[in-house]
Amino acid sequence: MLRKRNRRLVGIWLLLACSVAATSQQPSSGSGDHSIQKGLLGPDQVARQLEERNAQRAAALEQFHSTRIYHMQYRGFPGARDAEMVVKVIYNAPNKKDFTVVSQTGSKFVIEHVFKKLLEGEQEAANDENRQHTALTTANYDFTVAGYEITKDGAQYVLNLWPKTKNKFLYRGKIWVDAKDFAVVRIQGEPAKNPSVWIKKTEVEHRYVKVDGFWLPSENHTESVIRLGGRAILSIEYKDYRITKAAPLRGVDQARVDSN
Repeated sequence: MLRKRNRRLVGIWLLLACSVAATSQQPSSGSGDHSIQKGLLGPDQVARQLEERNAQRAAALEQFHSTRIYHMQYRGFPGARDAEMVVKVIYNAPNKKDFTVVSQTGSKFVIEHVFKKLLEGEQEAANDENRQHTALTTANYDFTVAGYEITKDGAQYVLNLWPKTKNKFLYRGKIWVDAKDFAVVRIQGEPAKNPSVWIKKTEVEHRYVKVDGFWLPSENHTESVIRLGGRAILSIEYKDYRITKAAPLRGVDQARVDSN
């Protein structure tokens, strides 16, 4: 019986890991008006600009170094589990990432069967075919207007996100798009496909930060409610970015970066 319970828990955690592996990318006020104001772009126009600018940034970014801190807290059947892992990352275009584990503490099970599976899942999501089918494009999503907000970091379009397929790497929810750079600064929602029958609900939030003209992940937070009564919280902090090789970006922002 104990072995059966442990296998069931393994399945829950592994499938939870798959649900957040893909993304591996603050509004202060808003009008709440769901119609497009005069002079603003419509949702499809914003989506096309987002797609175009993402492609430009992806083509220009050739290499960066960063650090990640993975932390997981599980409370519920058959007991509490906590773990943390620090990883050094080297990215080389177009989609190669080298991971070096710096430290790991806590539950060995979580480290081996969640954190390291997340790294493997990120490599899976990064291949050319998966990137094409999971990108924030009109081919994968329908976009509708949710609002337009003015924040301390600038104006942002807020769009509802409706996945066209039940892909485990897609989301249903909202995105906040920087109105100047047309880059995603925040994603809030849930997986388009429930990662497991054992998971009742999963809420996902991703935030991004601008580094030398490139928008990169800054924080991921995933909270899942397990049908057996447990709750799992997974967080990933991205820090210490260093752009080591990049082609010039078009536009005013890159000119400012080059002058510093």
